Amino acid sequence: MKRLLIDRRDFLRAAGIGFAAAVTPSVWANTLAADAVFATAFVKRDGSFGAAVLSEAGKLLHAIDLPDRGHDVTFDPISKRSVVFARQPGTFAVVFDHTGRDTPQTIASITGRHFFGHGVFSPDGALLYATENDFDNAAGVVGVYDARAKFSRIGEFPTYGMGPHELLLLGDGRTIAVANGGIETHPDYGRAELNIATMKPSYVLVDRVTGDLIEKHELPAALHQLSIRHMDTDQTGAVWFGCQYRGPGTDRPLLVGRAARGKELRLLDMPQDVLSGFRNYIGSVAANPVAGTVAVSSPEGNSLVVIDAGSGRVVSSSALVEVCGVAPDRAGFMATTGAGEIIEGNGGTRSEPAYVWDNHLLRIEQAA
Repeated sequence: MKRLLIDRRDFLRAAGIGFAAAVTPSVWANTLAADAVFATAFVKRDGSFGAAVLSEAGKLLHAIDLPDRGHDVTFDPISKRSVVFARQPGTFAVVFDHTGRDTPQTIASITGRHFFGHGVFSPDGALLYATENDFDNAAGVVGVYDARAKFSRIGEFPTYGMGPHELLLLGDGRTIAVANGGIETHPDYGRAELNIATMKPSYVLVDRVTGDLIEKHELPAALHQLSIRHMDTDQTGAVWFGCQYRGPGTDRPLLVGRAARGKELRLLDMPQDVLSGFRNYIGSVAANPVAGTVAVSSPEGNSLVVIDAGSGRVVSSSALVEVCGVAPDRAGFMATTGAGEIIEGNGGTRSEPAYVWDNHLLRIEQAA
């Protein structure tokens, strides 16, 4: 059975012959350049939607309008363009540059698909991969777009699960990690979750060139309602993931874990007061390769927690109203909140009362 549903000529033209030697920028060197900006989606207090570029000091540098609520942003360091994806079950993604010189371009999902809010570029910037819902078949797919041909959709491959959310390109430049949340949705029912009793979340590794499944890991049956949603890679290449629990509210399952190739998923034991503070919801995960730390946020629990990536020990826990967006900033983390606050890596706070910052924050290195 041919798993990669893609025109081979289109793929070869888009990907070129150098993909095997390329390395992904998602696993950084052990330095973070001082010259960086941050990108995020927002909702303005007047009800309009957009995406913004922020300085390290939290200053608004550039903004674009969106037709509806956005979710996450991905960046191509080759073309210097970003793509902001619609929040599930949105049907648009918008390509933009950070200066406003180029007119933003809208990518529309095809019939029978909608975006799940996340995507990633190939190392050479030729291809864009996006998690999508084949909603009539209740199956997750990764849509493939040719970034050098006006982001035409040239194929898709399965995520081998349901409800795929965030995806990462790993350090070999070829393997894509996908967090399958395990939840069935259909746009006819909005954001309603249709299979809570039978959901099966999973973490999978897929070959982006062939579409073949490399590994698939599911949580124990007792944790089948623990939806795996967001991820990042630490300085060693290990993948950290955060979950959202759909079981009884009185339960307190572990919500943060690590994945390593060839090994079972490992959930991180945490102090009960920290775990309870999440209210069973992790909204974003970000690693800082310089500090060797990982941050997880919970807008439901108004909590931002920093973890030592080596030992798994909780380094700090902060109470921040509706905190969700988080990204590495020098030796710390920048965070954004639904109350309009921007918390810099050095602890300084800037307020933008006209804005409600959305779920995710992306650090973009500006240095060549």
